[in-house]
Amino acid sequence: MFRRMKEDVQCIFEQDPAARSTIEVVLTYSGLHAIWSHRVAHAFYNKNLLFLARLVSQINRFFTGIEIHPGAKIGRRFFIDHGMGIVIGETCEIGNDVTIYQGVTLGGTGKEKGKRHPTLHDNVLVATGAKVLGSITIGEGSKVGAGSVVLKDVPPDSTVVGIPGTVVIRNGVKVKGRHDHQDLPDPVSDTCNRLGNEIQRLKNRIEKLETHGEEKHNDDSDL
Repeated sequence: MFRRMKEDVQCIFEQDPAARSTIEVVLTYSGLHAIWSHRVAHAFYNKNLLFLARLVSQINRFFTGIEIHPGAKIGRRFFIDHGMGIVIGETCEIGNDVTIYQGVTLGGTGKEKGKRHPTLHDNVLVATGAKVLGSITIGEGSKVGAGSVVLKDVPPDSTVVGIPGTVVIRNGVKVKGRHDHQDLPDPVSDTCNRLGNEIQRLKNRIEKLETHGEEKHNDDSDL
């Protein structure tokens, strides 16, 4: 247990240049506290002590702002940077040397049963505010860009960005196609544009009906 705790502390020194001393890391890093608390909660969960597991999890959430379900399986050297607002679901599986930042959600997409949360393989990085949803797999060595919403599997050694998530780099090679930030999908804007087009179509039809009605009225008057 103590070897694993020492490994967690060393991981922070390797990942965070702001870490200056062991005492600072142990006392002030909420991500580290969340991981240690989760290990206790997960041990209770595995022994079917579900209430105790959930209680430890909620106490951890209260103090760190990080919510990790006791059932989540987390590998070694898991690094949570800043951490506030992170949510990790019950059936998540996280490999070794994974890094996630604040505001990340590893969640489900509905009320489905069984495996309903993501699997992150070794050396994955999930940046600030990203949402990885559903029973999908993020391949080894892949990166999820800040603010992305990922709903499909991501191949190993890839970078995915946008809403919905699109692979822009695979095996170090840029994927063909335009992926400029201003060209990423905007579902709200798309919906407004469709509504605007539909309103214009209805206005044109009303004008045609009014014109047709006036012409018919004039013809009747001539008679």
